[in-house]
Amino acid sequence: MAVPACSGAVEPDRETFLDSLGARLHVVEWGDPGAPPLLCCHGYFDHARSFALLAPLLADRYRVLAFDARGHGDSQWADAYAWATHIRDIVVVARWIGRPLHLIGHSMGGGQVVEAARALREQVATVVNIDGFGPPPSTAEEEAGQVARFTAYLEQRRQIAARPDWRPYASLEQLVERRRAQNPRLGGDWLRYFVFHAARQADDGWRWKADPLLGPGAGPWRPEWIAPGYARLSQPLLAIVGSEPDTWGPLPEAIVGPRLAGVPCLTRATIAGAGHFVHMERPGETAALLRDWVAAA
Repeated sequence: MAVPACSGAVEPDRETFLDSLGARLHVVEWGDPGAPPLLCCHGYFDHARSFALLAPLLADRYRVLAFDARGHGDSQWADAYAWATHIRDIVVVARWIGRPLHLIGHSMGGGQVVEAARALREQVATVVNIDGFGPPPSTAEEEAGQVARFTAYLEQRRQIAARPDWRPYASLEQLVERRRAQNPRLGGDWLRYFVFHAARQADDGWRWKADPLLGPGAGPWRPEWIAPGYARLSQPLLAIVGSEPDTWGPLPEAIVGPRLAGVPCLTRATIAGAGHFVHMERPGETAALLRDWVAAA
């Protein structure tokens, strides 16, 4: 099946694979290889081509790179998905690029680029976080149910071990509708292009490429730990949200404000008419903001 057409979406100019901590990572690029690099990191259950609308708008000035996080897209599945391993993967890709660069992350990737920038203090010039400021604080019920949540996590892993892949869907359109139910703000042509690259076709139908083990985890982590990490960021940070309430954002100001309050060099921006997927819904406005801010930072 040919890649579905979507106005504004541009297939990458180049692709490569890198090894990182036992996983093969899929990296794609737009633009002149000699231009200043911009490395983009996608959100949970997304993939590198989630930047296919934004990247071509920046590729006249930058070498825009993105990669499928382990367990996503065309990168290799792993036995487990520790947060620190995702950070290490960003470091591996950045060191392969081997030049000063700018980091951009959305959602899960937004939180990860902030941590990766601290590990790459001398290489990363600026950091852009697109609506990736962590989950809301735990409720009292969630705090009281830690044991039950961990038990459910282990049971989920047992069930996945017995069926280590997604069930097939009869058509790509069924997967598109599944994703549309989660993200109703995203347009049909874009969703078809996006889901095509998020899925694979076999004799018995279409399945998601992402590893089922990417489901919610459990472990010793608290949302209160976010703000101290942001406060240790030495690079300028551009924090972007959309103006419209959406499935996963934006967080209320009473939550996100204190998390960002300690960032030494912070710029905040809101893209009008966008929900959580700011760079997919408003790629032109997002690209203009990025170009101006990176140039001035």
